Amino acid sequence: MTASSRTVRVGSSHGLHARPAKLFAQAAKEAGIPVTIAKDSGKAVNAASILSVIALGIDFGDHVVISAEGENAEAVLDTLTELLTTDHDEDA
Repeated sequence: MTASSRTVRVGSSHGLHARPAKLFAQAAKEAGIPVTIAKDSGKAVNAASILSVIALGIDFGDHVVISAEGENAEAVLDTLTELLTTDHDEDA
């Protein structure tokens, strides 16, 4: 089983609040493989759970570690990295 992880700086100007957290959790769920997210060196939570993601209290500029395990782990992390680094608050 392939496991991968990477550290990403959050780009949404208001952090991972409802809308970006929902987009991220939905993409993690659709990946079909286990994905976790942790703030800095904190405890990793299920990235497909919007409540768990919001509960981390991730703000703009925070560093998070996302991990995926299984086939296509790198591709899944590419997609999730793009979601995290994009400012979803630009058009709001």
